[in-house]
Amino acid sequence: MQLQKPGIRILGIAESYSGRTCSNLAGVVMRSDLHVDGFAFGKITVGGTDATNEILNMISGLDRKDINLIMLSGCVIAWYNVVELQIINHTTRIPVICVSYEESEGLHEKIEHNFPGDSDRINRYEALGERIQVPLSTGYSLFARGWGLTEKETIRACRLLTHHGKIPEPLRVARIAARSMMQYTQARN
Repeated sequence: MQLQKPGIRILGIAESYSGRTCSNLAGVVMRSDLHVDGFAFGKITVGGTDATNEILNMISGLDRKDINLIMLSGCVIAWYNVVELQIINHTTRIPVICVSYEESEGLHEKIEHNFPGDSDRINRYEALGERIQVPLSTGYSLFARGWGLTEKETIRACRLLTHHGKIPEPLRVARIAARSMMQYTQARN
């Protein structure tokens, strides 16, 4: 993947968890030169199992053939709604990188505690695989999982797309959009 080309497009998707029954997702299509040229929005069930399908619906709804990379802010969102990266990669044929920002012992025990007997959710979580730590030129690190690209490509993409702090630009803008959508929705209710 040649991310240094200005025409490469990344779809960054982030969540704004409201603590209610649904959580907002926002996606931004951003070129590698940081120009924004598209948005997508979705909702997922808090504690549900619909994150993967909703993300696929968002991608499909964009109806674009020029997205070269999908970045997600978190693989386990909206109170243990597990995103199946391998299904997104397999369905779209687009490489997927999921990033998180904190070291973690993992969520296996927490999922078992909150969803006793839900072996499907545990299996989806375990299928995510191990994260790699990515030191950034900003002095921070993030943690990433990549599907459809090598570990070296995953690291390179995270570094090229992170200009400040530890959040890659497509995810930073998607997070702002998701928060704005949540605030708008809460103000209307």
